[in-house]
Amino acid sequence: MRNEQEQYYLNKVEPNKSCLLTLHDIIINHDESIIPCWKYGMPSFCINNKMFCYLWIDKKTEEPYIGFVDGNLINHSKLIQGNRNRMKILPINPNRDIPIKLIRTLLTIAIDIKKKK
Repeated sequence: MRNEQEQYYLNKVEPNKSCLLTLHDIIINHDESIIPCWKYGMPSFCINNKMFCYLWIDKKTEEPYIGFVDGNLINHSKLIQGNRNRMKILPINPNRDIPIKLIRTLLTIAIDIKKKK
């Protein structure tokens, strides 16, 4: 993990800290083409040097989410577009079991979209 990312995660309070660290591990271990990076002041993940997804904390709920860069191209009921044009997010409740199967499904779909672009 790069220094900025490490500091970002370590500065969070529980249960968000553990949740974000686990999400980080799920994402980078999903596919060897996914590389952790630091973009726009947030922990991000790139494929072929292009931003693929990122982790962030929702300002209203104060809960983590995974942002999918080309989320507008993913049709899934668990993703939220909100006011975003291109991105969609997957909210994660840090007090519940992380939906690993759902995350892996969405990552696979997002990787296929990214590789076709």
